[in-house]
Amino acid sequence: MPVNRILPHIKKRMVGPFIFLDHMGPMDLNAGEGLDVLPHPHIGLSTLTYLLEGKLLHQDSLGNNIEIVPGDVNLMTAGKGIVHSEREPLDLRDQAHRVNGIQCWLALPAELGEMEPSFQHVPLAALPRFKKDGVCMTLVAGKAFGMNSPVTTYSPLFFLDVEAQTGSTFQRPQPEFECLLYILDGKIISESETFEAGQILLLNQENTFQTLADTRCLLLGGETWPRIPFIEWNFVSFQKESIEQAKQDWNERRFPDIPSDNEEFTPLPR
Repeated sequence: MPVNRILPHIKKRMVGPFIFLDHMGPMDLNAGEGLDVLPHPHIGLSTLTYLLEGKLLHQDSLGNNIEIVPGDVNLMTAGKGIVHSEREPLDLRDQAHRVNGIQCWLALPAELGEMEPSFQHVPLAALPRFKKDGVCMTLVAGKAFGMNSPVTTYSPLFFLDVEAQTGSTFQRPQPEFECLLYILDGKIISESETFEAGQILLLNQENTFQTLADTRCLLLGGETWPRIPFIEWNFVSFQKESIEQAKQDWNERRFPDIPSDNEEFTPLPR
């Protein structure tokens, strides 16, 4: 079994259903500045947004308009097509502030790629967690360590937020699943190797970690997929023709509008 492997990025690599991982920040903004992700489309995936610091306003073509605060989970399932925007609320822009969060894209199984779009918001208080021997684990999505998250998912997976005090020890869950560890803050040691904030590791089946500083990290994983879907821009599908159709539909403005945010448009990349 190979030891941990440090990855500079995970582009064009799936871990379970996780096909894309974006760490938004941490980014410090001055008063009067703000993050604006303009209306844009998705097909064939679920976007999972997990905020660490700051606030974001989610608006979509289903009519959802909801503010995300740290610890909340937004799961937007695009299916056959959805449009959304992500913006910082105006009240946050009145002062210097920080943006810091995670967005994962979860590919949908082939048979669900054309499902109806949906949206789910789950507050922090509804997420299961446990604390033991200096380690606190919050289950953001999926199943792990006997816990079951209320966030709806469409294939077997886990997404854990781990906060561990210096000198603590923890293990990865579900040894039969593929697993990725992303260190947000701190330092850990595993198999005599030391890893620090910003590093992504693909894990073997037996990993145990000890923290060398107060540490926060994410553990993401799921069943190995026998086929990897195509991904282009914001579109995921097992059929290239579906992606080409989505590109054409977006260019010709055939996707639904966001009722509360329909005056701006993100052009298809050339």
